[in-house]
Amino acid sequence: MLHSLHINHYALIDRLDIDFTEGYSVITGETGAGKSIILGALGLLLGQRADAKAIKSGEKKCSVEGSFQIEGLHLEQLFQENDIDFDSEECIIRREVSATGKSRAFINDTPVSLNTLKSITSQIIDIHSQHQNLLMGNEHFLIDTLDTVGHLENVRTEYFNAFKEWTHLRKHLENLRQQAQQDRSELDYMQYQLQQLEEAQLEEGEQEKLEEEAEVLNHTEDIKQSLFTTSNLINGEEQNTISALRSSIQLLESIRDIFKPANELAERLESVRIELKDIVEELEQAQERMDFDPERLSFVNERLNLIYTLQNKHRVENITALLNIANELREKIDSIENIDEHIAEYEEKEKSLHLSMIEKGRQLTASRIHIANDIATELIHTLQNMGMPEARLHFEISERVHPDASGLDNVRFLFNANKNAAEQDVAQIASGGEIARLMLALKSLISKYRNLPTIIFDEIDTGVSGTIAEKMAHVMLAMAQNCQVLCITHLPQIAAMGTNHYKVYKTNSPEGTSSHIIRLTTDERIKEIANMLSGEVITEAAINNAKSLLRL
Repeated sequence: MLHSLHINHYALIDRLDIDFTEGYSVITGETGAGKSIILGALGLLLGQRADAKAIKSGEKKCSVEGSFQIEGLHLEQLFQENDIDFDSEECIIRREVSATGKSRAFINDTPVSLNTLKSITSQIIDIHSQHQNLLMGNEHFLIDTLDTVGHLENVRTEYFNAFKEWTHLRKHLENLRQQAQQDRSELDYMQYQLQQLEEAQLEEGEQEKLEEEAEVLNHTEDIKQSLFTTSNLINGEEQNTISALRSSIQLLESIRDIFKPANELAERLESVRIELKDIVEELEQAQERMDFDPERLSFVNERLNLIYTLQNKHRVENITALLNIANELREKIDSIENIDEHIAEYEEKEKSLHLSMIEKGRQLTASRIHIANDIATELIHTLQNMGMPEARLHFEISERVHPDASGLDNVRFLFNANKNAAEQDVAQIASGGEIARLMLALKSLISKYRNLPTIIFDEIDTGVSGTIAEKMAHVMLAMAQNCQVLCITHLPQIAAMGTNHYKVYKTNSPEGTSSHIIRLTTDERIKEIANMLSGEVITEAAINNAKSLLRL
């Protein structure tokens, strides 16, 4: 329940601190006194949009803080999921709005997002404003009402999980079909690309060898001349290094008996002579092989041009990358050629999941139809107690063309308050007073089945008066047995039924206009009720009537 509310610099409120109690409480005040301002402040705690215009003139920021008793609400897991400190007894929610329009929210002094704020406060407090009467024609509200009252959370969760799995697979299947269609349109081109690569018969390291060979073939004469010249320099007629080495060896051998190192030097020169002789032989052989072959050069160039063309086409730099592309194309083509089998498998699975979802959806539908009759019976009883003796209503549940996350059902709320008249969509035929009573009856029913600690009614009595208002007050009083009920009202009959009575009023001073709220004493309540009955001039009759309403 809402234990206390603290507002600073919000709209016409400079500072407000007020405590609330359990049970049924009423809030009254003249039009424009600031009741809507207090609701707006509470709305900030519920995550509603913040506006810098709401800051009291001359101030830099405003803040709203509410203290809620949450014992027994089983919110610990929700707090843990959002990494918020949890107190089993009290929850403090604060919202701050700066002059720049920036807003910050805190739960137990932990900064939270607005989505988190909404998810938690929706479990703590419900504010029913006049525009919420439109929910009577809202299908999702009606479905949630059926599921809440019928305790169908488990059945709905089973359906939702099945729906989610089916939806996910269906999306995947659709993507697969689209991909298959796209791939089929590209299949011929991919096969053509693969054929080109396969016909090229590429080999690892081939490019480097061909480039080296092309370089040699393009410079055959230069290479041949260099080989010839080198060979002549070593073993030519005019200059013969090998012959000179042989003579040097003989000279060293002639002195080895008298000069010991000469023997080792002669051996070393002999090794050099043999190595040079081998080199000359290889030079001569290479020279003999080094004949210009235009046909081979043409083949090598053509081969290299093919490789370079393929590399440019596929935007790669080596044969390894081309071979990888060929493998990828083979896998892709194989996948495309087998895609129909994969699609068929997924189609079978999709059919199975769809049947499972439909089965669970129909179980949910059957449960809703069953509870809908019980809800209708209880609502009719409550409406009869609120002055609608001929009220008739029922939930019209039909099958959707396309299932959604909530189930297979289209739900309409059909109603008529007149005898022998056909039931029609409530939004089309119900008056403001009838809608108000219908919503109160629904909220009263929901409060029995949903563990919601605080409900605030903002002028739920619109369109009713007198005896009907008193009967509505009795309904709210009964609701207060299960939760805290706060009702903003202009009707004395409803105000008089409150266990506690708060008054909102305005004061004027040189600094400006301010709104305030106080809890009334018994004498103050008499005066306030009398004022609501007779206006500014309070008569003795009004006083007596007020006491009568208050049962004093």
